[in-house]
Amino acid sequence: MRFVDFLRATVLLSGGAATTLAVLTLVAATRDQDDTLALVATGWWVAATLVGSFVGRRNEINPPIARLLADAKAGTMMPEVRPGATVVNRLWPLFVVVIAAVALSFLGPQIPGIAAGFTIIWALAWRRQESAVSAIEERDGVTFFVERTSPFRAVQLIRLPGFRRERPTINGVGPS
Repeated sequence: MRFVDFLRATVLLSGGAATTLAVLTLVAATRDQDDTLALVATGWWVAATLVGSFVGRRNEINPPIARLLADAKAGTMMPEVRPGATVVNRLWPLFVVVIAAVALSFLGPQIPGIAAGFTIIWALAWRRQESAVSAIEERDGVTFFVERTSPFRAVQLIRLPGFRRERPTINGVGPS
């Protein structure tokens, strides 16, 4: 799976998890007629949105991803592309958190509300990383793929030759 697609999937799945958990919280709050829970949860989600927007505001690549790209192994063959297996293999902590929050929602409806706030922060913090990695791929003429590793080991990337993008300038074609 291409790394930019993995980053995009991470943001979309985190946003979907946040939405699911928020809906579950609001359903539980309306079922119990608990206006305080709904208001406090909404306040937490607004605060989480502000925090996530602040953390993800930069157009540059995050230092951990920069290290990951720098440490990518050079490859000569395209790896096996299994996006579903890669997403499950790498994003299992997100799935565990969502399932646990849903399971614990019967003990307290505020639990999925709290988890929704953290998934909002996660989605917003990573929202610009895909475009930053795409820019690096275009600049350097490479493509990064997620290597298949154990779910408990750190993510590793493979760097393969790609297509470099030349941008026209006033004096001809060259770096902008």
